[in-house]
Amino acid sequence: MKIGYRTIKTALGTPFAIWIAQMLQLENFASAGILTILCIQITRKRSFLSAWHRFSACLLAMGFSFAFFELLGYNPISIGLMLFAFIPATVWFKITPGIVTSSVIILHLYGSGDIGWSIIWNEVLLIIVGIGTALLLNLYMPSLEKKLNQYRKQVESNFSVILREIAQFLRNGDNDWTGKELTETANLLEKAKSLSYRDVENHLLRAHNHFYHYFHMRTKQFELLERMLPLVSRISSSDIHGIRMAEFFDDLADAVHPGNTAVIYLRMLKEMKEEFREDRLPETREEFEVRASLFHLLNEIEDYLIIKRSFKKSDV
Repeated sequence: MKIGYRTIKTALGTPFAIWIAQMLQLENFASAGILTILCIQITRKRSFLSAWHRFSACLLAMGFSFAFFELLGYNPISIGLMLFAFIPATVWFKITPGIVTSSVIILHLYGSGDIGWSIIWNEVLLIIVGIGTALLLNLYMPSLEKKLNQYRKQVESNFSVILREIAQFLRNGDNDWTGKELTETANLLEKAKSLSYRDVENHLLRAHNHFYHYFHMRTKQFELLERMLPLVSRISSSDIHGIRMAEFFDDLADAVHPGNTAVIYLRMLKEMKEEFREDRLPETREEFEVRASLFHLLNEIEDYLIIKRSFKKSDV
């Protein structure tokens, strides 16, 4: 069983927050640990948002608690009526994630039987200790670059296999390819995009994220590859233009990498289109259908290359 960083942070931060609260001789000191548990998040951005939501909700809860408990008394009915007003207020202020945290503070104030400045100050310190501990721990986030590079290499390897299999089909007709790389690539791209989004949220001041844009680009290219397969199946292996396309796909398979060589292949594609246009017109229905599929395939691979050309590599 693998223990994640979030588990480790929770295990370290909870007792630390409780210890600090005890050192400050705060009432209900164990609640500082609860606040820490609730604020541990998987990215820095979520951590700061969580801290803001919970801190704001707790302050709002103190105001509502004082108003309702002092006016209506310290009884269960007061709690119910207060929640009827408090929860819609958190929705209006867009701090609903703090409802659970603030309920801890509400019950502390309810149990005190008399809300005074000493109780308010005690709760504020509990909030600061609990949320502050979580924020400090969340300043450290493990680098995701190694895993993202692994995904990148796997996706590029699968792209090469798919392009070679297309070339093989165009050259020799039907083969025994299982197509497992298609399913595998779709799963890899989903995982990679999810992980790259986490990487975005871990860099609050970075305006550009290379991996996020890279996997978005590969996803759009993969959709085009999937669209090419039915077109390829309609092209006869004896067609001379199909053989020329097979060589082109083989060249593309060798050039799947983060660098940007799309301009070279777009130029080659343009020359190929000119060759097709200068060739004699199809004489039979079958030749016409093959030629139409070839032109459609050329347009799809052109879009594939244009997507790559628009991708600008930057430092990770």
